[in-house]
Amino acid sequence: MYKKSFIMCLGFISWALFTSFDIGIKTINDFSLRNVDGKFISLKDNEQAKGYIVIFTCNHCPFAKLYPSRINKLQETFAPLGVPVLAINSMDSVLYEEECFKFMQQKSSENKFTFPYLQDASQEVAKNFGAVNTPQAFVIWRDGNRWVIKYKGAIDDNGESPELATNYIAIAVNELLSNKPLSNPTTESFGCKIFYRK
Repeated sequence: MYKKSFIMCLGFISWALFTSFDIGIKTINDFSLRNVDGKFISLKDNEQAKGYIVIFTCNHCPFAKLYPSRINKLQETFAPLGVPVLAINSMDSVLYEEECFKFMQQKSSENKFTFPYLQDASQEVAKNFGAVNTPQAFVIWRDGNRWVIKYKGAIDDNGESPELATNYIAIAVNELLSNKPLSNPTTESFGCKIFYRK
């Protein structure tokens, strides 16, 4: 399945290019994005949140299709500990009709998402994070009134076999919850490229 998905997405593969910002310094602006339930969600909405697992994903990418159950598991594990998941779709819905809001709603329902699935129609949030592909994950952490990127990269290292994967997100969040320095704050992620309109 993984090999087939790789071939299907070959024209859209983009290895994550690590931007010049330093992990632990780059701050994220708050945002307000529409969830598939029609409500708008911002980082400030959850006053109890210690951090967020932010995952840029989409509907059509074969690599992104491998991860819904794993993202549900991250939400199940870490939301009760104050680190919920926010999934964001920043794909151009003009270029990819299947990325429009109604299909986001359909995907959320079919995959039984337990986390918000937000539409970044302007692509401004993805630009602020420096997101380049789907799926690509970030862990942001509360620092006073700021949100700071602590981890950037892949969800794990094995799209085909989750039972064999090293879960980078789980490791990073557990280290942050334990007030430990991150052992691996950046990893390479790959998937379908986010094409920015401008």
